[in-house]
Amino acid sequence: MALLKAPTKQKTTTLQIRLEDDVRTALSKYAQFLDANPSYVVSETLKLLLKRDQEFKRWLSQHTKNDGREQNDEAALTKAASQA
Repeated sequence: MALLKAPTKQKTTTLQIRLEDDVRTALSKYAQFLDANPSYVVSETLKLLLKRDQEFKRWLSQHTKNDGREQNDEAALTKAASQA
């Protein structure tokens, strides 16, 4: 049984990353397994990581700022951490 759910339409942004060859190959294979694209797998995997990493959640709650942009970024991270 797959750990990730089928893709849904969401607002997206572009991020360029570098991966080790074996990670890239596994990512492509997992995307093929899900009948999804690699971007979806990366996004859902990060959501899962953010949701389960309790130490990161504690750190995030301690680093909340009251200025607009950073607060919005942290709200988005908190939302992503609670989804998946």
